[in-house]
Amino acid sequence: MTTTAPRGTRPDRRRENGRGRLWPLAAAASAVAAAGLLGRRRRTGTAPAAGTAAPQTPPLRVPRRAPRRPIWSAATRRATIAARTLRTDRWWVQPAITATVLVLFVAYSTFRAFQNAHYFSEPYISPFYSPCITTGCEGNTFPKWFTGPSWISPAIYILIFPLGFRLTCYYYRKAYYRSFWLSPPACAVAEPHGKYTGETRFPLILQNVHRYFFYAGLVFNLILTYDAVLAFRDETGAWGHMGLGTVVLLLNAALLWLYSLSCHSCRHIVGGRLNHFSRHPLRYRFWTVVSRLNANHARFAWVSLFGVALTDLYVYLLATDVFSDPRFF
Repeated sequence: MTTTAPRGTRPDRRRENGRGRLWPLAAAASAVAAAGLLGRRRRTGTAPAAGTAAPQTPPLRVPRRAPRRPIWSAATRRATIAARTLRTDRWWVQPAITATVLVLFVAYSTFRAFQNAHYFSEPYISPFYSPCITTGCEGNTFPKWFTGPSWISPAIYILIFPLGFRLTCYYYRKAYYRSFWLSPPACAVAEPHGKYTGETRFPLILQNVHRYFFYAGLVFNLILTYDAVLAFRDETGAWGHMGLGTVVLLLNAALLWLYSLSCHSCRHIVGGRLNHFSRHPLRYRFWTVVSRLNANHARFAWVSLFGVALTDLYVYLLATDVFSDPRFF
């Protein structure tokens, strides 16, 4: 006769295996607790008496910070560098080139604006003189609004707007601040200014009108695009013709549009003052395109600057009969 052991007396191997797995964790927890107790005794310097509770450590008190001053204020001095420079490369090359190019452009544009001659060669007109709004203008690319003094160049009446647009441009501010005012000349280079007041005083406070010059610049872009369309005529005014000057005027207008549409103000106008792009999908698309253009804003600024000067030079060479305009058809 065979007997079997009752179910309650059968050994539970899973419990024994589980206990075997848990003993390392229990040992580690005991070691951590012992280390914490020893550390607490060392900080207090005395061991607790038998039957008494362990002394409690006082809570740490974090000292209160003094009130912070604004980062930039009239009383805040600029960061100073004891050494003349920490740079080991030729850091002065870039600001020197920028200053040289800007000085040359200003000198050339000033000479051409006051020359008051050789700015029109049928059917092309120089961008320095467009729109030509006085009765003394050469050509008939724009309506004549008034009769000005003969000693005042027609360019003087209009250049203030494109000049103001570039002068207040965010990128050009950085360029001529560093090149002419050395504020700062380059990273890790000491500057001669002891403090920084920002664009809160005259004349730098006038930089805040950049958005309005941007609007005026768009109007001038439309006019220069209209001049490029008029360039599809020949010397007699007949349509359906194209020369090298047509290509020059088209490229100049395209570069000016790229420079204007990549402007920081344009990016803010298109996508600024919105809390949710999801509610304005069309403006979000425009903002995305303008943001991509904005990444190359500095490049467009320089290329369009050269484009305006070269376009004027091309019209000047045609007006002075240095060479004839090559005609494609």
